[in-house]
Amino acid sequence: MKNFIISITILMLSSVLGYSQATKCVSPNGKLGLELWLNKKGEINYSVKYEDKNVIMPSKLGFKLNKNFKIEGQDKLSDLNSNFTIKENKKSYFNEEWTPVWGEVAKIKNEYNELFIRFIQSNTNREMDLRFRLYNDGLGMRYEFPDQENLIYFVVKEEETEFALPSDETAIWIPGDYDTEEYNYDICKVSQIAERYDSVRIGNCSQTGFSKNGVQTPLMLKYNNGLYVNIHEAALINFPALNLEYKTASNSFVAHLTPDAIGNSAYVQTSFNTPWRTIIVSDDARDILASKLVYNLNEPSKIEDTSWIKPTKYMGVWWEMITGKSDWAYTKDLHSVKIGETDYSKTKASNRHAANNEKVKRYIDFASKHGIPAMLVEGWNTGWEDWFGKSKDYVFDFVTAYPDFDVKGIGEYAKSKNVSMIMHHETSGSIRNYERHLEKAYQFMVDNNYHYVKSGYVGNIIPRGEYHYGQYMVNHYLYCITEAAKKKIMVNAHESVHMTGLSRTYPNLLSQESAKGQEYQSFGGNNPNHMTILPFTRLIGGPMDYTPGILEMDLHKTNPDREGRVNSTICNQLATYLTMYSPLQMAADLPENYEKYMDAFEFIKAVPVEWQDSKYLEAEPGEYITVARKDKYSENWFIGSVSGVNRKSTIKLDFLNPNQKYIATIYQDNKDSHYYNNPESYSKKTIKVKKNSILKLNEVMGGGYAIEIKTIN
Repeated sequence: MKNFIISITILMLSSVLGYSQATKCVSPNGKLGLELWLNKKGEINYSVKYEDKNVIMPSKLGFKLNKNFKIEGQDKLSDLNSNFTIKENKKSYFNEEWTPVWGEVAKIKNEYNELFIRFIQSNTNREMDLRFRLYNDGLGMRYEFPDQENLIYFVVKEEETEFALPSDETAIWIPGDYDTEEYNYDICKVSQIAERYDSVRIGNCSQTGFSKNGVQTPLMLKYNNGLYVNIHEAALINFPALNLEYKTASNSFVAHLTPDAIGNSAYVQTSFNTPWRTIIVSDDARDILASKLVYNLNEPSKIEDTSWIKPTKYMGVWWEMITGKSDWAYTKDLHSVKIGETDYSKTKASNRHAANNEKVKRYIDFASKHGIPAMLVEGWNTGWEDWFGKSKDYVFDFVTAYPDFDVKGIGEYAKSKNVSMIMHHETSGSIRNYERHLEKAYQFMVDNNYHYVKSGYVGNIIPRGEYHYGQYMVNHYLYCITEAAKKKIMVNAHESVHMTGLSRTYPNLLSQESAKGQEYQSFGGNNPNHMTILPFTRLIGGPMDYTPGILEMDLHKTNPDREGRVNSTICNQLATYLTMYSPLQMAADLPENYEKYMDAFEFIKAVPVEWQDSKYLEAEPGEYITVARKDKYSENWFIGSVSGVNRKSTIKLDFLNPNQKYIATIYQDNKDSHYYNNPESYSKKTIKVKKNSILKLNEVMGGGYAIEIKTIN
């Protein structure tokens, strides 16, 4: 009755203001409600409520077009934001359960009520559709342009999708940018974003901001009315990535699309669908983490045979270069490299080159001995002597190895040790060069038994003037994924666009970086609460290759020439394998460092990367996250908790089987643990547990705990 009275009131108010009668849709459980109407100008407006609480206040929808960009037959374009009338209105219900190739759970429920509205623009006779899907945990909305003679080709200047807020809410945000998401998150009122912008915007090797009120999605909000709201996008295909700009006058965020080199946002040919704009909402923060809404809004897998797609844990010749202990480059004799012309046989190998046969074999031996299934090697290929900052087109060829690295021999050696090899393709932002070599590079991988690729996009994009998150690059990333699938190659992309659930459609996209990862712990450190924020933001669209597992926190002990520390306790690193879900997880530290902390390394060895069920036990963005996950291939459970504050965590093991006995191995911060001053201090104990056992555990800022729960007879 309460919702009915609210709806009647809104309709009466709309009538007084001259608005059309609102069209309504609710979620299957009736808690989430959408209303949509046209005002006197024929402008499309919508609002969203969760039970009796406002989520989105009246907000406009539409597009501004670039009328000065000449396209044959499109001389009289008008903006698609007014003069609309409703031509068609349909509602439907959908319910399915689908099986992901990999994921946090074995089955995903996809249930929603759909509202489809076809609008016709009275002054142009052009049609534009809106499709809304209301789930119990939020909604997705997208624009659709049907095939029509009056609108075939057009250029988007700006999207005007608006998200008006009920009040001055709390935002968990990073600066809006066309090129990087590698920032620490800030937490403040939305009205304070502009004044805090400069302090949050750290330097990066490629970055392009657009406004001091600009933020990136996924944007996490904590409302004054008690709601948790996440704004993002799903199924980003052939369209620029979404940023948001806060408008003080209307207390709203408005879509801001990443432009191309000449300032246009998107080039559209009908028929065409935009990506979904998503709003996840709940009064419980745990529901935000558990939501599969973004995945559900993507199409089912386009890869029919997925048997070759294998989640894995891996080590890598990587961290020692990140810490400056060794180099990617083979020699110091060259100041300039021309791929295919420079003769490396006439140069002297540096004693700092990491990707050499002897060292890589030592890594492989360690991984094989301890059951780590895969190995990444960076710096194996020629060109690293002058790869960055030169705006260099022909920077790598992705098939020519340095003299001290035997691609085929290492591949065979790894295979003999039951270790799979991961190829590294750094593009240095030169997209034309990568695409010219892509077919040959992928075939080279297949021929040498490399089934995973880590690609990188460090630096400014070539073609010059394009951005990492523009339509051009969005299409490039997907092109690489689809071409890789043809060769049965799995992809882990770094410095690429944010994840939008596309791993449902292309499950060979195992993971991406696309955020401030562990490498920054060697470049000045991440905030100690960073790990309590990323699952609420970056991971909403899909897995992140954060590269966890650093156990030697003193950088000086890894590289005597480097000072500083990793801002994390050992237990925080262990817990990250649970709280930062990914089907591709790295054991990122050096073998010699793991040998110093073998007790903690036992957990890294044991924790799986595939799950049949997940339960979020505790969550508050910026403060703590606790999750329990059930191994996909056994009845064992694992629990991880990360904290941005000093706290006591109390959890109940009510998810265990009542007919089964268990033994729990617990790693937790000690009272004297500190993420910077005493990160190695932790305790380990083993106890018997059963269903409904209660555990009280200690966590410090930048710390956490990790638990392995195994069945016993």
